[in-house]
Amino acid sequence: MITALNTAATGMEAQQTKIDVISNNLANVNTTGFKKSRADFQDLLYQDSRIVGSQATQNTQIPTGTQVGHGVRLAGVTKIYTNGDISKTGNELDLAIEGPGFFRIRMPDGETAYTRAGAFKLNGEGQIVTSDGHPLASEIAVPEGTTEISVGEDGTVTAFTGDSQQGQQIGNIELARFTNPAGLESLGSNLHQQTPSSGEALVGLPGQNGLGKLSQGYLEDSNVSVMKEMVSMISAQRAYETNSKAVQAADTMLQTTNRMA
Repeated sequence: MITALNTAATGMEAQQTKIDVISNNLANVNTTGFKKSRADFQDLLYQDSRIVGSQATQNTQIPTGTQVGHGVRLAGVTKIYTNGDISKTGNELDLAIEGPGFFRIRMPDGETAYTRAGAFKLNGEGQIVTSDGHPLASEIAVPEGTTEISVGEDGTVTAFTGDSQQGQQIGNIELARFTNPAGLESLGSNLHQQTPSSGEALVGLPGQNGLGKLSQGYLEDSNVSVMKEMVSMISAQRAYETNSKAVQAADTMLQTTNRMA
């Protein structure tokens, strides 16, 4: 009976974790470039009181055996890197990646972080930066007097000054992709960090070597579906309630046993 209590408790804890993950997805439904997460679970070890395949007699074997499970545990929280919808903004520094890839961001410690959020701005030095002021790793500097910036599908950045029709190419925005993007570590602020599980960053120009193209004046929405998350939340809530009832049933049976003693 004690086993039932502990087993049901692991189920309640697992569903609570699932609710936590769903809540984070819903909270970021309007976060640019956000990728939803999914909680993955594994069953725990089994107690064998009769081993499957063991000999019942000299000429017969047990076909199924007797195994009693001990519950569930969290195996991991996986980021789902499907593309979100593309929304038009008209802002010349809003960039969306159509396909695989990440923008490369230079962090204050010199390390490179990666993001799908392309809501960029200009700082006082003419650098293209994130909302937190971190510059693109491509180190593009927009000259003074620039009246218009053009970003091509291949990442080519062109600056126009005054009434001139002849623009000046000032650099290229490079993207990075990973063998296993789900292995990236989330840092918050829409940033991710390379890990041994993600593999090394493969850097290249947009539209080449499997990288997506850039769309200027657009932003990528999150890939969270509110409807699907609500259905998953209801399912997790019902599973939590069912496990709590299993705890109550086991407790009632223990009370009955104690009264009989």
